[in-house]
This record gives sequence, C-alpha cells and structure tokens, in this order.
Amino acid sequence: MSTAAGTGTLLRFMLWQERRSLPWWLLGAGALLAFQSVGSQDLYNTPEKLAALRQTMTGNTAILAMSGPERLLGTIGGEVVFEVFAFLAVVIALMNMFLVGRHTRTDEETGRGELIRSTRIGRRAPLASALCLAVLADLAVALVLFVAAAGTGLPFAGSVLVAAAGAGVGIAFAGLTAVAAQVFENPRSVYGAVGVAIGTAFGLRAAGDVGNPIWSWLSPIGWGQRTFPYTGDRWWPLAVPVIAGAALVSVAVALLERRDFGDGLLPYRQGRATASWALGSPLGLAWRLQRGSIIGWTAGLLVLGVAYGSFTDSIQDYVTNNPEIAEFLPGGAVDVVNSYLALVILFCALLASASAVAGAMRARHEETSGRAEPVLATKVSRWSWLGGHVVVALIGGTIALAAAGLGHGLAYGVAISDPGQLVRLTGVALVQLPAVWLVVAIAVLAIGWIPRAAGVVAWTVVGYCAVVAVFAESFRLPTWSRQASPFVRLPNAPLDTVTATPLVVVGAVAAAGLVIGFLGLARRDFGY
Repeated sequence: MSTAAGTGTLLRFMLWQERRSLPWWLLGAGALLAFQSVGSQDLYNTPEKLAALRQTMTGNTAILAMSGPERLLGTIGGEVVFEVFAFLAVVIALMNMFLVGRHTRTDEETGRGELIRSTRIGRRAPLASALCLAVLADLAVALVLFVAAAGTGLPFAGSVLVAAAGAGVGIAFAGLTAVAAQVFENPRSVYGAVGVAIGTAFGLRAAGDVGNPIWSWLSPIGWGQRTFPYTGDRWWPLAVPVIAGAALVSVAVALLERRDFGDGLLPYRQGRATASWALGSPLGLAWRLQRGSIIGWTAGLLVLGVAYGSFTDSIQDYVTNNPEIAEFLPGGAVDVVNSYLALVILFCALLASASAVAGAMRARHEETSGRAEPVLATKVSRWSWLGGHVVVALIGGTIALAAAGLGHGLAYGVAISDPGQLVRLTGVALVQLPAVWLVVAIAVLAIGWIPRAAGVVAWTVVGYCAVVAVFAESFRLPTWSRQASPFVRLPNAPLDTVTATPLVVVGAVAAAGLVIGFLGLARRDFGY
C-alpha cells in the first residue's frame, strides 16, 4: 500500500472536523483588514494628511518596530498594510500552527491517530492531509483578504499581492509546524516551539524595519511585508516562503520516516522519582498546568505595554498633525496623553481578561479529557479542584495586567525622565482588575451550570467587551449595550478620577458569580 494512501479521504474528514472553527479564523483575518482599510481611508483621505502621518510615524522607532517598513507609508493602501499586516501574519501563522499540530501530534497523543492508522491509511497520509488542509486554509484566507481589501476600495493589483503575501506566511509556518510535530513528543512542546518561532519572526522583522533590513529577510513576516503592496508591488519575494515551505515539508517527511509512531525525535525527559511538594495540592497542580501560558501572556503584555508606552510622549504631536484621531480617544483632544493611556490600557485589560478566561477554561478541558477524574478519585473535592484552576487564572490575569501597566510606565517614564510613572501606570492598569475578574466569574458560572456551552459563553463575553471598547462609536451601539460591559462600569483611569465604589461593586458581583458557579458544579454530573 502507498505510504500516502487515504490522504484524500482523511483530508475530507479533517475539513469536516474544522467546519466550525476554520470560518472564524477566516472571518477574523478578513475583518481585521477590512476595518483597518475603512478606518485609514476615512482618516487619511487627502495627500496632506497622509504626508503628516508619514512624518510622524517615521520619526518613532517604536511604531516602526510594531508595524512595518516606512516605505509602505507612500500610499493609503501601503499605510493599511503598514498598520495591520504584521498582526495579520501572526493570526495566519497561529491558524496554520493549530491546524497542522491538531491533526498530527495531537491525534497521536490522544490515540486518534492510532485508530486512523489501523485502517487502510498510509504512514504519510496524516501529515500529507494536514498539510493539504493548511494549504487550502491559506488559499481561503488569501481569498478573504483580497475581498476585504478590494471590496473596501484599495487597488486591485495590490490587493492580490497582499492576499498572496498572507498565504505565503501561512505556508511557511505550516511547514515549520510539520517539522516540530516530528521533533517533539507532545502538542504543548510543538505549540511552544512554533510560538517562539512566531515571536522571533516578529522580532527579526522589527529589527529589520528600524535597523539593518537584512534581519527582515530572516523572517516569514518580513518576506510578506517586503513585497511592498500598493507601493512597489514586488512579486518575487513570494518565492521565498514557497521555497522555505517546500524545504520544511521535505524535512518533516524525512523525520517522519526516522521516528516511531507516537514518539518524537526528542523524547520526554525523565521525571522525578517523587513529586515535589508543590504538586501536593489542586492549586499546585493547576499552577503546573498553567504556568507556561501565564508566563507567555505576561511577557506578551509587558512587551505590548512597552510599545504603547514608548509612543505616549509623541501622542500630542501625532494628534496635532492628525486631529481626526482625537475622535477615537475617550477624552477627545482636551487631555490627549491621559486619553491615550486610558485607551491602550483598556486594550491591555481586555487581553488580560482573555488570558484569565483561558486559564479558567483549562478546568473544563481537564474535565472533558478525563484527566480530572483520577484527581477527584482521591480526597480532593470538586470545589478545591475547580478552586485551584480559578485561583491560578485570577492570579495569572492580575500578573498579566500589572505587567502591561509596568511596561507602559517603564517606557513612558524613560521617555520623559520620570521614574514615578512606573508605579503610577501599574496602579492605573490595576483599576481594570475587577472587570477582568468579573469576566472570569462569568466563565465559572457557565462551567458550573451550562458546561457544554461554557466555552462559547466565556469567549462571547470577551469578544463582546472588545467590540464595545473598540467599535462602540463606529457601530453606534445603543447606550444600554455599552453599559453591559463591566469595563465601562469602572473609572476610565487615568482620565477619570478613581473612586472606590465602582471597584467594590464590580468586585462584589464577580465574587457572587464565582460562588454561584461553584454551587452549580456541586449540583451537576461531573464530566457532563
């Protein structure tokens, strides 16, 4: 039998498995580009405004490091790519990472791969079908990006190029994930290695955009940006991700032939003969399971805070040259600096709430996977088991939010030579903490009473709060819908005066939600 026999059948099965999740990746990527395109064309609708923007942006290395090469600022279409392509590339890279990793290494770890291999399926078929799935997803995302760009009025040729560049980034990271799936023995290591590669690619691109351009040519994200859509329309750099993807796939196939099924080239390291004292409690186990995620979220928000904080000292000049930007600041043009800080800290608080929700939902994942049952077969109660995960999630969200404020204060304090900003902006960020905890409480409520829909409920709440924070004015949302977000109920620090009452009220509601959620877990069937 051919080593790739059954690839087509397995590919159709994978497409059926991804029928619900894949459209959301495509919708998210398309919406990100479409909103940026519409917003940029509305704000910079004259050559003079675009020239003023270019003058402001090219003078700030932090903005170039976060966005892209300054050459893109020559046209309005290039400005859209400058603002959004790096983040689009990260989204597309993550999509490919999860698609390939889930249908290769995860299937082997859970035993599904062994069941599939027991049929008339060749050894290479799972890897081949996973890579075909990733390529189809990249073609789909390219189509979505083209529609989003051309449909919002950007030139046709540049729209085709930016779509192809996005697909090229995806192909490169699909090949990289395929290699990692052969090297490592568990999905967490695969995702961790590819995640580090994504972060490194972003960092190399940033180094190339603010310094020596050669660094950008070491990054798949830089390959996409160096096509210069709408400003140069260079097609030849697209050959680089295609060649790199093909080379990585060849390496993955070669490694596949040299390892045992279910194992990786790098096996698990030998564990300790006895568990450490930290694993002697549900809290310690929850920390062990979530510590990698917490460290990653904290580092990411710290870096984001530094990036936002480094631009704070320039925001006054930026708004002066682009007065329309003041409409998007919560305090308008009256207090530009504090308005900007309030807005970007709110963004960081939303990300911190996402990290905390991910930690809380780890409990539900442990329940449905069957790993929680051996723990509860001991003297551990349901409440202490769930409490360990929830406490770690709350602490993780707090640390991530504090790291964002710390990054803001560090960068802004260095820019204006004021060390006091470090403590000030860390405290400002923590004003949003009760709202982060309330979002976690809603997730726990769902775990306790409607467990099968818990993930949908929790992430819908996070998404709703993000929409209210970012698009409330654009969508002209009614007042009552805005007030439903817990973040709106808190002082918009540092723009508003901070009082204790809203903090205590939101915190009390969060505590009540947690208690009710724990009561629900005690009343329902476990594993339901």
